[in-house]
Amino acid sequence: MFSLRVISADSGAAILTEEFVPISVVAAASALVEPPFRVASFSICRSIFAPVNGHELVVHELEMCRELFSMHPANVIHIDMSLNGVRLADFTATDLQQMSISSKAKDRIKRILPKLRRVASDLKQTYGVEVLAIGKESMPVRIAELTAGAHAVIYASEKALKSAEEVILGLPSASSIGLSHSGVSLKSLESAEHDVVGYAEDKERVMGRVIISEFNNPCVRKFRALRISPK
Repeated sequence: MFSLRVISADSGAAILTEEFVPISVVAAASALVEPPFRVASFSICRSIFAPVNGHELVVHELEMCRELFSMHPANVIHIDMSLNGVRLADFTATDLQQMSISSKAKDRIKRILPKLRRVASDLKQTYGVEVLAIGKESMPVRIAELTAGAHAVIYASEKALKSAEEVILGLPSASSIGLSHSGVSLKSLESAEHDVVGYAEDKERVMGRVIISEFNNPCVRKFRALRISPK
């Protein structure tokens, strides 16, 4: 019986100012997701601390997908670009201009489209796998987002310890953390995603050295935030 295997990528969680303005995106993750599509079977995650809305971030995410695919092949790749699921290897600047999205969004995508097409074409020619620009409609992308967010909790805690100062971390939309002796989980709070979760292993036992409080982000509905302080 055919069993769909999807590799996805997304970034998750941001460092916030005291006024809850996002400063930098903390982590990016690529995840292999298989039925029943609740959690990553395998993943790679990196601390990036990248500018919010950085144009090159999705290129980095796709390159992470290629890296994960070389270790754990899949049937298709989903990335966090909301372009109605178009196949990136065949997507042209002319196709972009015909889409009903804002001029600002078109300009952003146009800058990175050659790099995205290069990686997508390489994946298609080498492995026969398509890269779909499906965005947040994809459950595997959501799982990659939660996986990145779980790792971001650890990376932000490391930052708090290194600086000996409190850090405010904005979590991905509609999610809440869970802590255990082995790691961090980030559970979806969406009504139809009660069993969807991202996970990060705490190999260095970082979480035992910080104090964390979780609360609603006062500036953005459906988002929660963490105050992370060294013990």
